[in-house]
Amino acid sequence: MIIKQKHIVEVIVVVVVVVVVVVVVVVVVVVVVAQVAAVVVVVVVATAAVVVVVVVVVVVVVVVVVAVVVVVLVVVAAAVAMVAAALLNTGGYAVALVSGTTAVTQVLKLT
Repeated sequence: MIIKQKHIVEVIVVVVVVVVVVVVVVVVVVVVVAQVAAVVVVVVVATAAVVVVVVVVVVVVVVVVVAVVVVVLVVVAAAVAMVAAALLNTGGYAVALVSGTTAVTQVLKLT
C-alpha cells in the first residue's frame, strides 16, 4: 500500500511539473506572438503612412507639372500668334485672335 501511494505521488508530481512547463511555454509563446504582432502593426502603419505621403507628393507634383505645361503652352501660343500677326500684316494679311486663351487665329486676306 505504501509503494502504491509513493507511485501515485510521483505521478502527481510529474503531472504538475508537465502542466507548469506547458503553461510557461504557452505564456512565452503568447508574449512572443504579441510582440511580433505589435511590431508588424507598427511596420504596416508606418508603411501605409509613407505610401500615403508619397502618393500625395506625386499627385501634387503632377498637378504642378500640368499647370506649368498649360501656362507654357498658352504663352507659346500667344507668342506664335503675335509673330504670325506681325509677319502676316507686313504681307497684306490680317490676323484676328478668335480666343485669347486658346490662341486660335483666322487669317483674312486683305483685298
